[in-house]
Amino acid sequence: MIEVNKDEQKYAFLWDKESQQKNRYGDNIELTQEDNALRNISLNINGDLGIGENPNRYKQHGFYLNADNCIGCHACEAACSEKNDNPAHIAFRSVGYVEGGTYPDYQRINISMACNHCDDPVCLTGCPTRAYTKFAEYGAVLQDPDICFGCGYCTWVCPYNAPQLDPVKGEVTKCNMCVDRLEVGLKPSCVTACLGNALDFGVIENVPENREQSQAEIPGFPTTEITHPNIRFQQTKGSHHEMTRTDSMPVKYHREDTQKPFKPVVDEKSGRKKYWNFKSLLTSHESAHVIFTLFTQATVGAFLILILAPLIAPETFLLFQDVSVYPPILIIIFVISTVGLYKLNMHLGKPHRFYRGFNNLRLSPVSREIAGVSMFYTGLLGAMMASWFEHEIAQVLFYCFAALGCLSGVIGLYYMYKLYRIPARPFWDHKQTGTAFLGTTLSFGGLILLIACLSLIPWPVLATQQLIPVLFGIIGLGLMIEGLGHILHAHDMKAATNEGAASYYQQVTQYGKSYILRNILLALNLALVVTLTFTEITSILDPAFILIVVLVIAMLVMGLFGRSLFFVLVIPTTMPGAFFWKNQGFVDHARETGLAEMQQVGVVYERHHAFKVDELWQTIKENSLKDMFKHVVWIFGGK
Repeated sequence: MIEVNKDEQKYAFLWDKESQQKNRYGDNIELTQEDNALRNISLNINGDLGIGENPNRYKQHGFYLNADNCIGCHACEAACSEKNDNPAHIAFRSVGYVEGGTYPDYQRINISMACNHCDDPVCLTGCPTRAYTKFAEYGAVLQDPDICFGCGYCTWVCPYNAPQLDPVKGEVTKCNMCVDRLEVGLKPSCVTACLGNALDFGVIENVPENREQSQAEIPGFPTTEITHPNIRFQQTKGSHHEMTRTDSMPVKYHREDTQKPFKPVVDEKSGRKKYWNFKSLLTSHESAHVIFTLFTQATVGAFLILILAPLIAPETFLLFQDVSVYPPILIIIFVISTVGLYKLNMHLGKPHRFYRGFNNLRLSPVSREIAGVSMFYTGLLGAMMASWFEHEIAQVLFYCFAALGCLSGVIGLYYMYKLYRIPARPFWDHKQTGTAFLGTTLSFGGLILLIACLSLIPWPVLATQQLIPVLFGIIGLGLMIEGLGHILHAHDMKAATNEGAASYYQQVTQYGKSYILRNILLALNLALVVTLTFTEITSILDPAFILIVVLVIAMLVMGLFGRSLFFVLVIPTTMPGAFFWKNQGFVDHARETGLAEMQQVGVVYERHHAFKVDELWQTIKENSLKDMFKHVVWIFGGK
């Protein structure tokens, strides 16, 4: 336990004496029963086995922000970072603001935000490593960075940007509610440091002394429906009907009248001009996910067609029933799948802890996706090895592994879709995510088999079969499903009353030319597939064969641009930032101009493993064994 200073001020101590039984969401504020086994357990803070004597130890606590008093001094941020020994680029608590009106009727609302220790913490259910725990003590949602392997999924699902992924350490950390201070009756450090008496803390739904409101929402605060956050607000000063953000996010908040809550709408900060924006599109932080999702969906699709199609239409897929065809095609599928898995694993902050991704199969769609894709990879590998032998036992093993690969591949793709249906990211939380993934599975799965057949099977044999036209049909079906999803998605996002509309705005402006190119290539590919389906190609020297080459190139470019847009366009329901702090526009500017080299700016370059691999290769070419060893250690988790 920490020691309480003898001169500690009265305002630093917890003040709750009584509390309600239920919160506004109908959840119990008392988190245990008197005879519950969770009671009287030490939090083991700094190895101390003592138990705090706070009478409200097992009640849900939360923060209280009086927005009328917050002056935006950032003292709460400083106190939090000092207590938790955070580097300059990590802040568990941050202060942003929204503003509205014009002189002389100008208004600014400051919002201080940390983890809200929600009733339904989506970070806990989403984390594949089970690094999160919601404790009965104070209702604190705590995270263990030593368990985390740095996938960052919790930063995706949290509506409030509470978990912080450190690009240097490769791990997530977050606000811990200062439970060590709560155990001795003190409020969190950020609260006691507040200069304007704006922050407070206590049992949730209790209104602090000299306060008159306990609201669940404030302009700029994301919807409470996702997680039931434990924070309450006071804002007695009226707001303008429209409040804007000063950061680069093209979002503002609007309401029709004072009886309705604010809704996020588009703020056209960048005008309507269209750009390519190649650099941001093709070199984003999520480039590894672009490769992994494309490669995995394509290989699962190819494997399913290869194994199941002969069972459905044996005459059409007669060539696939020849066991001599399987080994080389399976090798191609295996290599593509391996590259995708490698890119995903190296994207982790701590790749050597990849095995922890299976820890939360009960709750996390990420764990289930990892399990499904891993079992598919196992089935694919087993089928590939068994296909080389003609013995009866080998054939039995082949069909067993093939069945495993088909079943687990479908499971893996389903949970790949589910993990992107994130309410805190409205651009993804749409059926188009499913149509895009299904379309890619069919179109690129068929494309892999098309290329494999044209490369491995003699053309005179292919010319006598219906296999190639049917593969074109499968590719076309995938493209039509994807295209229909894109049309519906654009229609819904354009009319949305959430951050999805802002994503659509960026799609047609900041990435407008890239978006148009993707759409043109999609239409071109559909036209080529229809043409080739009804075109007789007798040999590789046939002029129509050029159309196949064009189709392959156009499909690859379309897939790369389309999936990259999927990742770079998503705008989360995060809290507003300030002009410099928590502003993605300033972060990009600092990295481009070199300001990120200055520690006090609070921005760092992404020290990601994928880039370290490039450095390793450069070191190998320079024959520096000592430096090469350092890079190997860095890549696999050393420091």
